Parts: sequence; structure tokens; C-alpha cells
Amino acid sequence: MSVISLLEERYSARAYLNKPVRQALLEAIFKQAQQAPSNCNVQPWQTCVVSGDQKEQLKNDLIATVMKGESPNPDFNWLPKYEGIHRDRQFGSANALYSAIGVTREDKKGRQMAMIRNWQFFDAPHVAFFTMDKYLDIMGAVDLGIYAQTLSLILAEHGLSCCMQGALGQFPDPIKKALNLPEQRGVLFGMSFGYADESAAVNNTRTDRESIDNAVSFFN
Repeated sequence: MSVISLLEERYSARAYLNKPVRQALLEAIFKQAQQAPSNCNVQPWQTCVVSGDQKEQLKNDLIATVMKGESPNPDFNWLPKYEGIHRDRQFGSANALYSAIGVTREDKKGRQMAMIRNWQFFDAPHVAFFTMDKYLDIMGAVDLGIYAQTLSLILAEHGLSCCMQGALGQFPDPIKKALNLPEQRGVLFGMSFGYADESAAVNNTRTDRESIDNAVSFFN
């Protein structure tokens, strides 16, 4: 498939088949993703791919942390709140998701359960955590975003789906403990991935895109 076709057809999958990706294919995909560009070729990403029993244990640890009602303590700055048109788009995305699964605006419990699914990795067989040295800050975050997008397109080319999740950077402590990450390393965000369950209602979620008239300015 062309890159344009992949972009047009991919979506954020929030339900997966119980079908792990072969280890050889995983290694091939992440090797291909190493071709992603980065500032000065510093390649700051340290990607942790978690599967199997360790993924299940980490899921349980994260859910336990979230259910305690503890405040997020991200390694990086996730505090800014969206405003104006960005907030409108955020609400539009949430509305598309909740409409797909039949959760009304008044159903607070249903919305909370949908949010908790983030830390259950949407039952995906694999989850990737994108980590980097904390001192890299915004420059490293730019590179990790480029890398993650590159990875998502490679996954799509191999018939795999994914969901980028900022939520997986909100409670880094259980992740760093499980993966034995050094103190100087931070968890920026994560991504659940695998073979999408196309029959799941939640995977009918689709969002629109802004017209280039509002997103792009051409100067001559």
C-alpha cells in the first residue's frame, strides 16, 4: 500500500484479537522503524515492547494505581489544558468515541470505564512504551513523535493496528519498576498494538480532519 493509502485507512484501534504478533515480525518492524529521522541523528528513543505474562502483570499494576485515585505524576509536562479550537477538537474526538460505543454524555461511569481501558492496553497483545532520557525535554519529544508515527505506518503496512496513548505516560512508576528503567529515563507515552478486532463497536470510531485552509498557510 502507498503511504497515502495507509494514512487514509488507519485509525486508532481500541479492541484487539487475542493473536500475538510473531517475534520475528516484531523484530523486523522495529528494525525498520530505526530509519525514522531525528534531530542531528541522536535517535533518542528507547522503546520497551511488553508482551505476554509481563504485560498482564504490568496491566494489573497500572489498574491498581489508577483505581487508588492517585494523581498522575508524569515524567514530562502533561499539565497544559487544551483551549479554544483545540478543546473543541478534543470534545469532538471524545464524542466520536462515546457515540461508537453507545455511551451518553450523562453516563459518567461508562466514560470512566472507557478511560480505564487505556491502562488495560485495550486487550492488545503488545504495548510499546516510548522512553528517553529526561534531560532531552522538548527536542527529544519531537523525535519520539516522528519515530512513533513512522512505527505506526510500518505496523499498518504489515496489517497491524495501534493506538497512541498519552495516558500511558501519566503513571510512570509501575512501568519503570517493572522494566527496571534507570532514574534518568522518562516514559513519554505508549502505544497498544496488534491485530484489530474489526467486529468491535469501538473500532467504528472515526474522527475528521481540519481543512488545509485552516491548517496550512502558503507563502510566496
